[in-house]
Amino acid sequence: MTLVAGFIVTLVCVFGGFVLAGGAPLVLYQPAEFMIIGGSAIGILVVSTPPKVLKLMAAQIRATLGKGIATSEYLQLLSMLYQLFRVVQQSGVMALESHFEEPRNSAVLSKFPAFLARHDALSFLSDSVKVMISGGMSTHDLEALMDEDLHVHHEEAMRPAATIAKIGDALPGLGIVAAVLGVVNTMAHIDGAPSEIGEKVGAALIGTFLGILLSYGFAQPVAMKLEHQVAQESAYLQCIKHGLLAVCKGMPPAIAIEFARRALPDGVRPSFEETERVCRGRGVAEAGPTAAAA
Repeated sequence: MTLVAGFIVTLVCVFGGFVLAGGAPLVLYQPAEFMIIGGSAIGILVVSTPPKVLKLMAAQIRATLGKGIATSEYLQLLSMLYQLFRVVQQSGVMALESHFEEPRNSAVLSKFPAFLARHDALSFLSDSVKVMISGGMSTHDLEALMDEDLHVHHEEAMRPAATIAKIGDALPGLGIVAAVLGVVNTMAHIDGAPSEIGEKVGAALIGTFLGILLSYGFAQPVAMKLEHQVAQESAYLQCIKHGLLAVCKGMPPAIAIEFARRALPDGVRPSFEETERVCRGRGVAEAGPTAAAA
């Protein structure tokens, strides 16, 4: 909701300042300018962007209305990884095969529906575990393989933000197009009354104003918001990666989880005590009101 709140603050300050300066709000209502700038931007977006990226963009923008990945969700992830690592410690890595053939029927994974809903994370964990089960790969090579997977995923996830940023860069130019068309319209009525000419020039200038406002007040902030969101998702996957690598090196579950925990950013990283409490079963492992409160 911070995105919506930011937009409201931007609009209140821009238009409120205009009114305080003595401007008439209705002067800014120019449907023709809205159509030229907004319609052109949508057309450019559709022409230049593959349907898959458009779909991903819509999903990411919807996700910005949420609160992002909270510390409680990382605690759930660490708890789940700990339980999987205990299986490896007790029965060997081959024992994980049954858990990833049908993840939703797994005695461990089925306890974490929030994780199962993260299809990218589930796919990354499942593919990496299956490579571990197959054997014949050194820890160094496994790390390189996971890094390549993460790199590809990151590049794809960043495309919507890059697309919106480019549209934002184009908006001031589209504002100039609207302004030029407004001036052309003014020239066609150059013999009119001064008040009529002034009104048309003002309408033309609003096109430039709208292009700049939409670019720096809306499109660019949305692109930056999506970039931060992708960074959060990357941290989630990095957590999985570092935990798996530690297990491959023969470290006990508690130490492997510490490697995973240290890969998280400070702002959302659970404390050592919180992680230990949840992993040892003295906390709430799955999302819910109690977990959020904790």
